[in-house]
Amino acid sequence: MTHQNHRLQNLRNIGIIAHIDAGKTTTTERILWHTGLIHRVGNVDEGNTVTDFMPQERERGITIQSAAITCEWKGHQINLIDTPGHIDFTSEVQRALRVLDGGVVAFDGVAGVEPQSETVWRQADRYGVPRIAFVNKMDRPGADLDQTLEMMRKRLGAHPILVQCPIGREESFEGVIDLITMRALYFDAEGAMRTEPIPQALRPEVERRREQMLEALADVDDDIALAYLEGEEISRPTLMQALRQATCASRAVPVLCGAALRNLGIQPLLDAIVAYLPSPLDLPAISGRDPLTDAEILCQPSELEPLAALVFKISTDPYVGKLAFLRVYSGVIARGMTVLNPSTGETARIGRLVRMHADRREEVEELRTGDIGAVLGLRAVQTGQTLCDPSRPVELEEITFPTPVIEISLKTQSKAAEERLATALQRLADEDPTLNVRQNEQTGETILAGMGELHLDVVVDRLRREFGVEAHVSPPKVAYCETITRPVTVEGRLVKQSGGRGQFAVVVVEFEPLEGGAGFVFENKITGGAIPKEYIPAVEKGIREAMRQGPYAKMPVVDIKATLVDGKFHEVDSSERAFFTAGSLALKEAVLKGGPVLLEPMMKVDVVAPQQYTGDIIGDLSGRAATVTGIEPRTAGVQSILALVPLARMFGYATTLRSLTQGRGSFTMEFSHYQRTSDQVAKEIISHVA
Repeated sequence: MTHQNHRLQNLRNIGIIAHIDAGKTTTTERILWHTGLIHRVGNVDEGNTVTDFMPQERERGITIQSAAITCEWKGHQINLIDTPGHIDFTSEVQRALRVLDGGVVAFDGVAGVEPQSETVWRQADRYGVPRIAFVNKMDRPGADLDQTLEMMRKRLGAHPILVQCPIGREESFEGVIDLITMRALYFDAEGAMRTEPIPQALRPEVERRREQMLEALADVDDDIALAYLEGEEISRPTLMQALRQATCASRAVPVLCGAALRNLGIQPLLDAIVAYLPSPLDLPAISGRDPLTDAEILCQPSELEPLAALVFKISTDPYVGKLAFLRVYSGVIARGMTVLNPSTGETARIGRLVRMHADRREEVEELRTGDIGAVLGLRAVQTGQTLCDPSRPVELEEITFPTPVIEISLKTQSKAAEERLATALQRLADEDPTLNVRQNEQTGETILAGMGELHLDVVVDRLRREFGVEAHVSPPKVAYCETITRPVTVEGRLVKQSGGRGQFAVVVVEFEPLEGGAGFVFENKITGGAIPKEYIPAVEKGIREAMRQGPYAKMPVVDIKATLVDGKFHEVDSSERAFFTAGSLALKEAVLKGGPVLLEPMMKVDVVAPQQYTGDIIGDLSGRAATVTGIEPRTAGVQSILALVPLARMFGYATTLRSLTQGRGSFTMEFSHYQRTSDQVAKEIISHVA
């Protein structure tokens, strides 16, 4: 085996993924301690763990950003990413999974498979990430290993293979039986492990568990099945090799158990990471495409190949600027070399390269195939883009992110603060693709959209702490509109002649309603010289200007046609300005006489949730004046509910949906059309603006 292949064979790029509070960060902290990377174990509750380094993470006791760190175990380099568990930060999990070779899914031994466990599992399925499972908190009252295994089968459609069974239950949990080596592993208060023979009292259960393990492995490996059926003794290396092959092919999930907080089961977990999760050489070559010909290009995991690296995360450092986190799939990226960004066609020179240790950086001269690191100072690169050798342009598959589902409005007290807010939001949006910033031209608000209330709360907190921007937060205003319901002919008249140069303009305009979404149509039907041609554009401009704020509810006027049919002018007192004003007056009178109504934005909403929640979801949508337009099956047991809902009734829906579905539902929303609102809503809005 060459030195390069030996290095790659001993490399593991893994992530710790799970539902919130399942123990990901605690498990990560214990892994770092056992691998000798840290000499003092931190605690999530005390806010002193290595990977939760943001102030918001330490105060809330949750992971918000994924953190990369490198450690070693028994001659193997492990690049580990600790990911968030809260659904608001699911994009952090998504981009980590895109560049990982394997994952450790942590489950709470009491709660089993929780809602966000399902979400991250589906994400791992999507990217084809092989997994092992770690059932944590086995020392808690109510911990049930068999229940978790059954939930994995039913909820996740997984094929779990239990390779350990616990010694003791709940508070008496003190170790595990390794079903492959058939040895008992005990752990003391400091986490030190000792190996002993299996206690005689546990022999019957251990034998039963081992039979179940062999049967489960035989289901996914023909050689094991043949040996098992013929009653042959299967050696430890054969078992481990078969389990590794099934895991790398995502046909099976080895399951281990422990209690990370008490340092129980961490060393066997590290052994399993090395034994069962794939190296870069165990997985197929990453596929990309030629940006010019669209032909497929396979990027082999070799340092001798041209460079192909995927930028999976952007972070902003107040001292060094922009950090572009990347995974090198082939070739080598080194200081001083020139790389191509095929998405933009631009080339850039690599300055500083670093290997990340959470919030610390170790400068390196190069990053090689399989490595995860970061480049400092690349300004024009964005999340999901590829950096490659200019001699072989290639674009790797970009990362897709969920659509933001909740919005807030931000306002500042001064023009200078508004400019700082815009700059800060742009930098945060560069970091987080699930943040969407836009200006509402109708209301003049800065609208910030994100994945949930906690997500946006953290962003507002970062605006204040990191960028010194104090912004007033409120729910966004609904962009109502007004229109007319019947044709009407009006005269717009401006006559001011009291000596000297006066103002004179008279226009006769027919207004009629148009279909929803038609906008504004202007037509001139004047024949002869009732109004000189040079004044007619001013009439249209005046009408358009008045449509910006109608007289009925002080909202924009939409979906009308204006036809100029007659008018009068004065040789001396008429002007473009006068006809502009006359057109404006005509519009205002027409709206008041044309049966004005208020229109509200209707949203197309797509709710995806397990089938058992369909009735509750439809009931809640009906209470929001929704029209359900369809129900479509998705994956097994999951349905999509399509509906049209007034935007004003959708504020806070993300929180309500999570409550209705125990966190297992999600939704997307987009604008559909404007529709007449109820008389009651119209009265409330008009009384408010009066």
